[in-house]
Parts: sequence; C-alpha cells; structure tokens
Amino acid sequence: MKKLYSLLLCAWALQSNAQNIETWLTYKDKSVLFQKQSNTLTFSKISNTSPSIYVDDSKTFQKMDGFGYTLTGGSTLLLSQMPAAERAKILKELFAIDGNNIGVSYLRISIGASDLDDHVFSYDDLPTGETDTKLTKFSLAEDKKHLIPVLKEILSINPQIKVLGSPWSPPSWMKTNHNSKGGSLKPEYFGVYAQYLVKYVQEMKKEGIKIDAITIQNEPLHPGNNPSLLMPQDEQANFIKKNLGPAFQQAKLPTKIIIYDHNADRPDYPISVLNDTEARKFIDGSAFHLYGGSVENIRSVHEAHPDKNLYFTEQWIGAPGNFAGDFSWHIRNLIIGASRNWCKTVLQWNVAADPKQNPHTEGGCTECLGALTIGSDVVRNPAYYIIAHASKFVRPNSVRIASNITMSLPNVAFKTPSGKTVLIVQNEGDKTQEFNIRYHNKQVTTSLVAGAVATYVW
Repeated sequence: MKKLYSLLLCAWALQSNAQNIETWLTYKDKSVLFQKQSNTLTFSKISNTSPSIYVDDSKTFQKMDGFGYTLTGGSTLLLSQMPAAERAKILKELFAIDGNNIGVSYLRISIGASDLDDHVFSYDDLPTGETDTKLTKFSLAEDKKHLIPVLKEILSINPQIKVLGSPWSPPSWMKTNHNSKGGSLKPEYFGVYAQYLVKYVQEMKKEGIKIDAITIQNEPLHPGNNPSLLMPQDEQANFIKKNLGPAFQQAKLPTKIIIYDHNADRPDYPISVLNDTEARKFIDGSAFHLYGGSVENIRSVHEAHPDKNLYFTEQWIGAPGNFAGDFSWHIRNLIIGASRNWCKTVLQWNVAADPKQNPHTEGGCTECLGALTIGSDVVRNPAYYIIAHASKFVRPNSVRIASNITMSLPNVAFKTPSGKTVLIVQNEGDKTQEFNIRYHNKQVTTSLVAGAVATYVW
C-alpha cells in the first residue's frame, strides 16, 4: 500500500511539474489568423530523430522595449472620425494586454508632419522670408487636432506604452531650400533646431505624453519624400555633439537620442557617427529600416559599438497587399530577423489608412497599407498579425534568449519579466515540417504546415 501511495505521489509530482505550451497559429492562406489552439503541448523526456530547436535561457542578449507601429497623423485623423465607441473598441484591441487584445507596447510618432499626414506642417510655420529664432510662435496646435487626443486615449488603456518621436523635416525657414521637401538644415540654425526639439519634448510632457526617445531625422539620406531633409553623417554627428546633446543635457531631458533611422544598406552611417567620441556620449543607439540592404547588416553596428542600443523603427507593406508573401517576409526579416540582430523594437509602418491608402501629403506615400484599413468597417491587414505574434507575449523588458536555426525553421526566443518563455517559429519550407522544441533537457514534438507561423508560450 505504501509503495502504491509513493508511486501515485511521484506521478502527481511529475504531472504538476510538467510545462504546458500554449500555441497561437497563423496560416499563410488566412484559414487560421492568430488563433489560440485548443490543444496544449507538454514537455517530456521522450526523444526522436526530428530536427530540434534548442531554447537556452542561460544565454541572454538584448532587453526588448516592445513591438508596434508608427502612429501617423493620418492614422489618428481616421481614428478620430470613428464613432467614439467603435474607436475605443479598436484601440483596446490594439493596446490592451488582456483577453484577445494584442498588447502593442511601442509607438513611433512624427515630430511635425510625416508623409502620411493630410498636409505638411511643422510647429513653427512662417510666411516666406520670416524667421523665429526665439521660437515664440512654436505650437503643437496641429497635433492637438487628432494625434494628441488619440494618443491620450491609448495611454489611458496602456499608460506604460513607450513613444518615439521622429522628425521628417525642420520648419522650412531653417532649411537651405526653404521647402518642406529636401534641402539641408542651415548651420546657423543648428542651435535653434536643437531648442525646437527640446521644446517639443517639453510641450508634449505638458500634454501628459512622455517622449521616451527621438531619432534625429527620418531617412536622412532620402531627401525626395515630402516632408524630408538631407543630413549626411558628419552633419548629424556635429549637430548632436555641438547642439542637441548639450541642449538636452542643459534642459535635463531624460529623452534618449537615437541616430540614423534609415536602411540597413548603410551601417557605415551610424558607425561613423558613433566613432565620434564627443557625439557618442549623448547617443543611446541607432535605428533602422529595411527598404535596402540585409537585416543581418544591423549586427555590424552592434559589433562595432556593443554598448549602444539598436532599434527597428519602420517597414511598410505595399497596397493592396499579398498576405502570404507579406506575412512571411516580415515575420522572417522583422520579428525574427531584427530581433536576432539585436534590435530592441520592431515597428511596422503604420497603424491605419483608408481604403484608398489616404491620407498622405502631396508627394507622400500613395500605397502604404496600414495595419488597419478604416472605411465603412475595420479590416485587419498583414501588419496587424505580424506584430500580434510578438507584441501580445513579448512584453517590455523581456530578454532575447538563445535558440538555434534548424532546417527551414527560422525562429527567435525570449524570456518575459513574468518568467514565461516565448518561441516564435516560422516554417519557410514548402511542406509540413515536424520538429522538436527542446528546453531544459526535455522536449516536445510538434509540426507546422508550409508557410505557417506559431508563437509557443510556456
């Protein structure tokens, strides 16, 4: 009898110590879209010859700030036009962390207009020929129409969300061509523009919005957008070390300064700026897009300056979109690729557009498909599901941990602040692939159909 009791006790102990794995799936044919599976997987000692993904939480990498989107002025215009109850519902779905909501934890906004506003503006626009070096006419009035109210609504849902600000252009009177598109920042206005950015952070704080970080310039090597600005690396380094860094320091702003904010084909740009010892003391890290180059190039910046952070801040999907191709490419290169190459954030461009990909500036992006299409109803597009697979589970301050790539199964793993392990796996192959997840000398066997993505949580 004692022996039977002991066996039952051991069996109960083994069962209570077993780790059940929750699975969320998306299929490239859209037959399954970010759905929690009813069956749970359980680790055991059973072994087989299937390929294995080894998850090792003894090896840690960067701490994550979060996953999310750019909240453009156009996005907030469309959201503002929705009935209040419907807007509240979709914002909860995007930003709340409970239930079936996807828990977006990081947002990028534009400092002044981006090309996905319905018109160009800065916070100090003046008639031709006038200047305002004291910034007496500085005003957030344009942002107070839509962006600030929507952002406040988001913060009421998730007060911890981090906000990154990026300028597309300084006020035109500060520029060599006196135009919102292209041109360079006049050297005599470097100090004034630094104060303009200080004032932006301070005025947003008065609105109850903490700007966690700013990038110096969106796409500084692409002056063809509207708005835009050309700012080569030597100018950016000089602006930081002589003007912006000291101005932030004097104003006692905790806001981080992030450089570059452009494509992965030019890692030499941020490396060059960081090589400037006087500039680098003010710099938190570098930001990247992926309209050029390989995501693996980002790693070279970490290798050159391992004490500085990396961020992935923008990638668009072109309308009308191709779910299978867009979802697969972005999961592989952004959610998995950017994270495995040391990025603390992964952000899609952008939250929302209407069915005709409006609004945008004259000369701005005409084919940028939002995570949501807001028209007579709300349509969830590829970027919604791409971000959802990470944002819901990989909460801020999660740490990337080691996992190997095997067969056609790119993946990335994290340990969350609550002690959960999250593994995101993609089957890039053209047939169903069986594989093992191995963790702490135990394993579980599962499979993914061709093109599927799964998030495993235990």
